[in-house]
Amino acid sequence: MQGKQMETPGENGGNQHDEITSCRVLDGCERHVVLIAPEVHWNTGNIGRTCLGAGAFLHLVKPLGFSLGSKEVKRAGLDYWHKVKLHVWDDFDSFHNGMTPSPSELVFFSKTGRRSVFELPASKRLFLVFGSETKGLPSVFLEANDHRLFNIPITGDIRSLNLSTSVGIALYESLRGTGFGNFWSES
Repeated sequence: MQGKQMETPGENGGNQHDEITSCRVLDGCERHVVLIAPEVHWNTGNIGRTCLGAGAFLHLVKPLGFSLGSKEVKRAGLDYWHKVKLHVWDDFDSFHNGMTPSPSELVFFSKTGRRSVFELPASKRLFLVFGSETKGLPSVFLEANDHRLFNIPITGDIRSLNLSTSVGIALYESLRGTGFGNFWSES
């Protein structure tokens, strides 16, 4: 992935332009988490930390239900927040035009998805797309991407999983079989 121009949050939560020239590529494996209209700051902070731990990018598609400069986002991301490969997009079309994922590189998550997270495609480059905490993905995404719509199996005892938990499950499941290893076991 070379030279994609996109908006990234500045140090004070404002936006600046930054050029992506590389990603922590894991045996040629590139992962992106895309949150459409996230609402809860601590979920986004936790997701950012998880993305950093997995070497993945985090893309936020506006509107956001919080300020990126809020101390709660940074607190949830702990002292890692400034290292998160974070990119903010005005809308999904801007994201799609900027990153140019092929259809096979996009997977969407909803509790109504017909396929299990355990059936994710083996792909070198993959974009994991999630909706907001209270509304999920907009219906236009559900209808247009039915064949690429995945769920995380849960019992009938709960309505859904927390967004940050769902992202962690899906992100690490997408890395299965890629050779992703534990940094700490290498020292």
